[in-house]
Amino acid sequence: MWIRIVAILITLILTALPAHAQTPTLDDQVNRIAKTLYCPVCPNTPLDVCNTQACIDWRNDIKRMLLEGKSEQEIRDYFVARYGFQVLGAPPAEGFNWLAYLLPALGLVLGIVIAWLSVRTWLTRRASNALATDTSAMPREYVERLEKELKEW
Repeated sequence: MWIRIVAILITLILTALPAHAQTPTLDDQVNRIAKTLYCPVCPNTPLDVCNTQACIDWRNDIKRMLLEGKSEQEIRDYFVARYGFQVLGAPPAEGFNWLAYLLPALGLVLGIVIAWLSVRTWLTRRASNALATDTSAMPREYVERLEKELKEW
């Protein structure tokens, strides 16, 4: 009986150890926040991969703020207040910035509608051209004979 209890406890402890090893470290939290911020000095470079001294200092600032107990949103707000909205990967979805989110979707819908109308027009023209008989290519006597036979039928 005791052996089973000890075996179950050991199994529980061993299965809990890998989960404990996977808890995020402070550096993981810094990198997660730094991925969402862009270097104000280097164009289009996320803060987590930029190797300038300024970005190294900014990552250290993030680490310091995390140690002070600040949340991710407070840290992002700090960088936006200090360097402007260009440090964010995307503009905030408010006010005039909504256009940055709406215009690509509207362009996609408009492109699909234009493509659909173009294909539909092309197919109807092709079908009408296939149905229309081109009498200019046929000698007049054949056209008259065909019309006469159709009337007799």
